[in-house]
Amino acid sequence: MASPLLPRGVVAAPAPDDAVAWHYGNPVAEARALESGRGLVDLAQLEVVTVAGPDRLSWLHAFTSQHLAALAPGVPTEALILSPHGQVEHAVALVDDGTRAWLVTDPGRAAPLLAFLQSMRFAARVEVSERADIAVVGRTRGGGEDWEVVGWQDPWPRTTGARYGVADDEHPGRDWSLRLSLVERARLEEVAGVWIAGGGTLVGLWALEAARIAAWRPRLVRETDERTIPHELDWLRTAVHLAKGCYRGQETVARVVNLGRPPRRLVFLHLDGSADVLPEPGDVVAAGAREVGRVTSAARHHELGPVALAVVKRSLDAGATLTVRAGATAVAASQEVIVPPDGRSTATPESRPGSELRRRLRP
Repeated sequence: MASPLLPRGVVAAPAPDDAVAWHYGNPVAEARALESGRGLVDLAQLEVVTVAGPDRLSWLHAFTSQHLAALAPGVPTEALILSPHGQVEHAVALVDDGTRAWLVTDPGRAAPLLAFLQSMRFAARVEVSERADIAVVGRTRGGGEDWEVVGWQDPWPRTTGARYGVADDEHPGRDWSLRLSLVERARLEEVAGVWIAGGGTLVGLWALEAARIAAWRPRLVRETDERTIPHELDWLRTAVHLAKGCYRGQETVARVVNLGRPPRRLVFLHLDGSADVLPEPGDVVAAGAREVGRVTSAARHHELGPVALAVVKRSLDAGATLTVRAGATAVAASQEVIVPPDGRSTATPESRPGSELRRRLRP
């Protein structure tokens, strides 16, 4: 169902986000408004599930990738639900308000998430509900407003688990800021009106997606497929706790952390701006004649130009010259390493402090 903030004549975002606006007429101005904190992004396509009951946090803790047992009210986090073999099945932005846990997920994902949660209830004192009465808006500045039911501040890319590649203070996403504000869906137009009356403006999803790509921030419906493990996307940073007990998929998480070498790796692509074609998710990334991966997200950034995220073979040379096959057009691309080809994170034994000394002292 289209959002009320998607008026007739406004370009809708690509599926599965087509319930909201891609832009409202001036994507560059909208991107600058988002950066300055004046922009409000309609994210009504996102879906919300709540978990209430006295056992909610210990119950969620037991089968998600995140340490939730003692999560304090108002503290934002994110969690993954993995398959028994460690593949990403669900990803949620999560905050607890002291009474219930609020889980925000991508469009089309609430129903399967709800079905999974219901299947895990057993004797737990929890109540799980899909909240179609709640919508989401996004912004880069500000805290709680009187129209906000609850808010979630994205922790990306500040490492709470383990990281691949660059340190937090060198990460391109170090200035990334996104607050998801949950509001009553019936008040969505009212909230937008209050925002505009206060000097703000509405911003389409284009600007937010371009900023997300530039921040190397993975998203469930874009960067994952049925084979994805979190290591491939540098998602151990914020979504996986490495010091908690057993949970679904934990054996794979631990094994790949210890041995390194995840099968694939996420890269950031600078695309040739002279080509009047923007790749789409699923387009082939090639090194010469050899297919080496697929584009997962692409957008035109107001400063960087056309950019993309892609998942490629781990063994791909980090200096390889790449092209993206966008329809009949071959678009030249240069890669920035997100997950390094050696596949070692800060939690891989060889990367831990003192590991070199321990190797030297071995008999």
